[in-house]
Amino acid sequence: MCLAIPGLVEEIFHKEGLTMAKINFAGMRRSACLEYVPGVKTGDYVLVHVGFAISVLDQEEAQRSLDLLKKTGEVDSFKNELDNAKDYT
Repeated sequence: MCLAIPGLVEEIFHKEGLTMAKINFAGMRRSACLEYVPGVKTGDYVLVHVGFAISVLDQEEAQRSLDLLKKTGEVDSFKNELDNAKDYT
């Protein structure tokens, strides 16, 4: 199953003409493309699906989503996927 995961934008950078960010997903850091969410700033929370930020969340909504994912065990599954994935930065 594919999920969108909330994360905190820690750093914004440009790569090959794309706006990218280092995103913190509950302690796991990966890169994601910000092209679909113009105006995002460092410190914002975004919902990321297959490497693309698709919407901006407030901190409370992001935390509620993470709590739900933790309860269902999806965070552990997500951590395993990240451990095996390449980070293309």
